[in-house]
Amino acid sequence: MFQGVLEQQHPEASKRQATRRELGAHFTSERNILRVINPLFLNDLRAELHASNRTRASLRALYERLPTLTFLDPACGCGNFLVIAYRELRRLEMKLIAEIWGEERGVLDVDTLCRVNVHQFYGIEIDEAAAHIARVALWITDHQMNQEAAELFGTTRATVPLVTAPTIPCANALQKDWKDVLPPEKCSYVLGNPPFVGAKYMSDEQRADVAKIFDSLKSGGLLDYVAAWYVKAAAYISQNPKIDVAFVATNSITQGEQAGVLWSWLLGHGITIRFAHRTFQWSNEGKGVAAVHCVIVGFGLRKPAKRTLYLYNEGIKGEPIAIPAKNINPYLTDAPDVVMERRGKPLCEVPGMGIGNKPIDGGNYLFTPEEMAEFLKREPGAKPYFRRWLGADEFLNGYERWCLWLGDAEPSALKKLPLAMERIASVRQFRKASKSAPTQKLAQTPRRFHVEFMPKADYLVIPEVSSERREFIPIGYIVPETLASNLLRIVPHATTYHFGVLSSSMHNAWMRTVAGRLESRYRYSVHIVYNNFPWPQDVPEKKHRTVASAAQAVLSARNAHPGATLAEMYDPDSMPRDLQEAHAALDKAVDAAYGFRSKKDDRARVAFLFALYSKLTGLQKGSAKRPGKRKVKPL
Repeated sequence: MFQGVLEQQHPEASKRQATRRELGAHFTSERNILRVINPLFLNDLRAELHASNRTRASLRALYERLPTLTFLDPACGCGNFLVIAYRELRRLEMKLIAEIWGEERGVLDVDTLCRVNVHQFYGIEIDEAAAHIARVALWITDHQMNQEAAELFGTTRATVPLVTAPTIPCANALQKDWKDVLPPEKCSYVLGNPPFVGAKYMSDEQRADVAKIFDSLKSGGLLDYVAAWYVKAAAYISQNPKIDVAFVATNSITQGEQAGVLWSWLLGHGITIRFAHRTFQWSNEGKGVAAVHCVIVGFGLRKPAKRTLYLYNEGIKGEPIAIPAKNINPYLTDAPDVVMERRGKPLCEVPGMGIGNKPIDGGNYLFTPEEMAEFLKREPGAKPYFRRWLGADEFLNGYERWCLWLGDAEPSALKKLPLAMERIASVRQFRKASKSAPTQKLAQTPRRFHVEFMPKADYLVIPEVSSERREFIPIGYIVPETLASNLLRIVPHATTYHFGVLSSSMHNAWMRTVAGRLESRYRYSVHIVYNNFPWPQDVPEKKHRTVASAAQAVLSARNAHPGATLAEMYDPDSMPRDLQEAHAALDKAVDAAYGFRSKKDDRARVAFLFALYSKLTGLQKGSAKRPGKRKVKPL
């Protein structure tokens, strides 16, 4: 309710909504708040309340502890997290009072017995109106809880006069020293939903905010805005290791390059993950639902008694399943603490991967079939210079596009092609007009591409971006006459054995875990996914041939459906049975090449691959990529 009022009643409502988007502020639903606070502290407190071996003394000790707990939300907005946490803590206290002293109405001195209060709750909020609303919302919730106590016990404590208050200053949480709001030695939990702003979309002010915080992180400029709260939280709890933290974040901080940058630093400063929700789709109760995909990470400095992973096996819009874990690594997988950093060449002895052609031509060299036909009608002499062009969309969906490749054309031939020369001039002008200095320099060679790959033989391609619905990323061979765009990853000299391993569930499980995302779609990276991938080791020739044979069977199964596109064949709702069976046989062959005998699901496969990665990179079991603890400078 308060959120809607804050947006709609403001005199410049549309401008205010735009400002909150720029700040990365997203309202949080109660369902998502409970996904944070239940595993952060409520589940443990409730477990103590309902323990089979509980005694009056143990319940009394729990009751005495509740008023000592303190909570800090360093990006509290209208106070949703603090409000729900306060409400649940009050309800827990009422249950304890009933357990210890009974529920006889009108007998208990509830005014004295209800000791949990709003002064235990702290926040920091950059928006002055939101900070004020957060304070008022906590007072209103206090009144509601007093009414609940009255219904349960017949008496309650007075709501007015207001004798206690939450502490919620209006301040920039990245500039404010959190200990000035709540000294770490007095803090129990840090929680919240920090702003979501991508690294490329930060304002100048936001870049200035994170500059100091990311100063000690290698390649910190790659990190999204939300990562600054993780770094500041690590510095804050270093002064009191008993504090536990849980934040909502975009899933980008647990994928791709960002995971390596952020978590190398966090692990190096002793941070360990207690619980985590893997990627789920954001939902909220405010207007203008945020279209983002999130994770929740609960972490601290103490070794947890247990770790829990929340998996969304029924889809990212559904409810999670809680799974106990031995360890939770930065990719939110039950596996050793390893992080994938950019690797310049493959970890194993396999063909290198690159990217396709990047013209930077303003579209002047690219044609639809109709555009090419019209061009050739006017300039038939250009026909030898047209080559089939394939990007990810064309590869997956069978679209036809063509490229006018003039890079190797002789000057004498070009003089006879005035329309082609006009295209060259347009490219030169397009590049000159760019604000990018490297692009301006390319104007000197307008017939050449920024990135060029001119194959001499068949080569393997992998789409850079692929739907998360697919069990397998469709990959395939392309003839050298066809040019691949930079939206395809290319592997020259790849054999059917390489095709087979890359098409397997083993490789796809790895990709799903360490790849970055474009929205929810997988974004395949050369330096993170491919170059870090641990291939099967010391494979006997017989098993090698078996993988290659099974890979060829996958290609043959595809060829049996000439009218279908790869997107159609790899849609889980329309995948042909013979292709499914061919992939199953391929998985069996690849698993045998790895010597993998565990459960055939992503969790088991990824745990196996992380262990193999640790072995191949020379990391010792139990200390994988966890540097020695370093002191954290106050931020």
